[in-house]
Amino acid sequence: MTTIKDIAAAAGVSPAAVSRILNNDTTLNVSPETRQKVLDTAHSLHYKKKSRVSSKSVYTLGIVQWFSSQQELEDNYYLLIRQGIEDFCMQNCIHVIRTYKADVNYMDALKNVDALICIGKFSKDEIQRFCEITSQIIFLDMPIDDTRISTITLDFSQAMKTGLDYLTSLGHNNIGFLGGQEYLADGTLFADVRKKLFIEYCIEHELDYVSYLLEGAFTIESGYQMMNQLIEKNMLPTAIIASSDTIAIGALQALTAKGLHVPNDISLMGFDDTSLSAFTAPPLTTVHAPAYDMGSFGANIVFHILKLQPTTAMKIQLPCRLVERQSCQRLQIL
Repeated sequence: MTTIKDIAAAAGVSPAAVSRILNNDTTLNVSPETRQKVLDTAHSLHYKKKSRVSSKSVYTLGIVQWFSSQQELEDNYYLLIRQGIEDFCMQNCIHVIRTYKADVNYMDALKNVDALICIGKFSKDEIQRFCEITSQIIFLDMPIDDTRISTITLDFSQAMKTGLDYLTSLGHNNIGFLGGQEYLADGTLFADVRKKLFIEYCIEHELDYVSYLLEGAFTIESGYQMMNQLIEKNMLPTAIIASSDTIAIGALQALTAKGLHVPNDISLMGFDDTSLSAFTAPPLTTVHAPAYDMGSFGANIVFHILKLQPTTAMKIQLPCRLVERQSCQRLQIL
């Protein structure tokens, strides 16, 4: 059976874009040529679209997205996670109730679900409220110490080592880090483990980093501002790794605006491998985070939890991989 992912691979676009095109999403900013290519590819692969709600539906799955729908469009990492969930549910006749925390009375819509997938970062109170709705629950992209709760997260330790090993293999010893800060509903700062891992790596390998470490938000605007701060110091590192592609894209724009060239003047690496990263100038070297697969795996696990009723929770980490493009190069020794 042809899947959204098959069409995406054949057409050379993201699974999220394919799904939105096939669902006639008029808000998607895509060229008519790309839209037609996706439709032609779906036809040639004999793709058969299933209804989200089927008379054969056995389960109702609730999805809670901590991002708003607008934020999803601006940073499609979480959009891809949700799309992976919904594609699996379409293929398996699972009724989906999608909610965003920004929705009014979003908890009320989840009262009668059989299972729940929570995407993003949530406070202890919110986690408790979700668990009161159903015990058949999994959290995606948030580690939770409770041994009764299943989670799927990224292996950040492996991911950061891969990215930093690549930069040091190119001769970079002065490496910067542009990170983002996220806050839970109760105001608690959710620490980005990538910052901690970056610092530990630099200390272990005796890399100069202290003057080049900044934190803002996971937005293009914040990446632009942080990069400008480094430029104004007139003491740039030779390479920078960012916590997200959106931050890296903002940093790239700031460098370009100041007449600096990537990678000749500075190497730049992102994180996530969102759809935009392949279309920047130059295309962005990044760490691929399997967001779509995280969503698909999450839905698959919940599906089997409902059928098998296991008593043991699962703690799963997904590996990431480096995507080499043109924004990093070997350090030129003068």
